[in-house]
Amino acid sequence: MISSPATFYTVPMDVIHAAEICQWVYKPPYNIYGWMSWEQMQALGIEFGDPRLRSEQYVSVVNGQGMLCGFAQLFPMEGVVRLGIGMRPDLCGHGMGHLFMNAVVKEALERYPDREIDLEVLTWNQRAIRAYQKSGFTITDTYERRTPTGDKPFYCMVYDK
Repeated sequence: MISSPATFYTVPMDVIHAAEICQWVYKPPYNIYGWMSWEQMQALGIEFGDPRLRSEQYVSVVNGQGMLCGFAQLFPMEGVVRLGIGMRPDLCGHGMGHLFMNAVVKEALERYPDREIDLEVLTWNQRAIRAYQKSGFTITDTYERRTPTGDKPFYCMVYDK
């Protein structure tokens, strides 16, 4: 069901949300953003399958009715917090990305007020890039980075406070 919420909110990611996120299926070419099964994530203790990492770095993004709409990772680095973003597949491409990002940026600013906020995005993902730009991010660098399918071009985008 596609709803057009006026506002998104961040909440601590719980195991129910984590398991649901692992079931999301994106249409190509966005299918590269899918996760392995929840059981595998827990068994390997990786990303939000690790309870400590989930509580320290991950948040769920919900709408006003409390429905899970996506997630964000706030990965702390020296002087920077790097965002990792995932929106529920049926909500992608409907013009809500900037509202979603506003909630994530708000959380990052509250947790890390003195750090720069950045993210990495594949250069072909123009849909995400437009949402990030509408939320105050600017492309500051282009580089290749290793992915599971080989080296790919990425933009680094920085939030302009």
